[in-house]
Amino acid sequence: MCGMVTQARRSRRDETERTDGSSVLIGALAPLTRPGWAEAGRHLLAGLELAVHDVNEAGGIGGRPLELVVRDTAADPVRAAAAVDELARLGVAALAGEYHSVVARAAAARADALGLPFLCSSAVLDALTEQPTERVARIAPAQSHGWRLYADFLLGAGHRRVAVAAEPSVYWASGTRVLRDRLAPRGATVTALDLRALAPAAVCDALAAHRATALLLLAGHPEPAVPIVRSVRRDRRLAGITIGAPAGQPEFHEWATALGEDGAAIPFLRYLPERLTPLGERVGTALRERLAEDPSFVAFEGYDTVAVLADVLRPHGGDRARTAASWARVAVDGTRGRIRFSRTPGTGVWQWEWAPVQVVDRDPAEPGRFRVLHTG
Repeated sequence: MCGMVTQARRSRRDETERTDGSSVLIGALAPLTRPGWAEAGRHLLAGLELAVHDVNEAGGIGGRPLELVVRDTAADPVRAAAAVDELARLGVAALAGEYHSVVARAAAARADALGLPFLCSSAVLDALTEQPTERVARIAPAQSHGWRLYADFLLGAGHRRVAVAAEPSVYWASGTRVLRDRLAPRGATVTALDLRALAPAAVCDALAAHRATALLLLAGHPEPAVPIVRSVRRDRRLAGITIGAPAGQPEFHEWATALGEDGAAIPFLRYLPERLTPLGERVGTALRERLAEDPSFVAFEGYDTVAVLADVLRPHGGDRARTAASWARVAVDGTRGRIRFSRTPGTGVWQWEWAPVQVVDRDPAEPGRFRVLHTG
């Protein structure tokens, strides 16, 4: 956490000291403090920073260095929108980043209103903008794509009685709708459990009453996800139930640290291919050194975001309008494959169609190792 705060302070200091306009500035949004998912933000920022370093080592943007101006969103949409206003005034050529979907949606709306190109790294909510826009593009797959694959995994594993324990959120409600739309026509039921009304013990009672075979955690980490996992694991009535976390909570070390063996065998969505590209292998090694741990898929999303922005900025420097008009021409070799954008119905933005998707869990025999259960 100290490193993240230091980065934010360094960025603010650079803004006041740099007055010659020599750098091409990219505004970077990430949740670096609570209640944001700070570990995801740290990985996202590591990927962004490494890519900026590599771009500058290769000559920058027409000989000008690329520079990040980082803002902590702390999972707050209002704070994110204010940060977009500030970054626009500071002269950034484009925006990058963000992990939380609701926050990214607020940032995208404000960036669009200001004419500022925004390449979203990790947020998956389908309707990232209320109206179609040419200014916003996204590296991560849309929620409907990934969560349909997750539903297919559940069906393939024989689950026909699925429960979702959800907090109130546009993101969680959208995920529940995707799952129900995919599962119901195939004979599966989806029971919604409202975490505003149910403590962990009551969740267990409801699961037993509904004879659910799978519980999906559509909830924040560590609260209330961790207490629910512990309660379910210790309830003898639920010994055979599968706990799932499609949003990816088990990807991060905080999950394994908090839950130990209880955090294994919980399938989640991970946006990595079976094999990284040669660039991805090199980047993975460098990210591991920066983070002092294995990089998550979010770190690779961060790297790919800057790789794409550098490609669209090079022909015309920091011109925002020309950058926003360049998504259709992108053809970049990223860490996880060739990146091209298209207009995807229902998203309103330019979309990499599609980033690779896996359903993965932590191996109960070795919780530090991941098992690939399903790909799409």
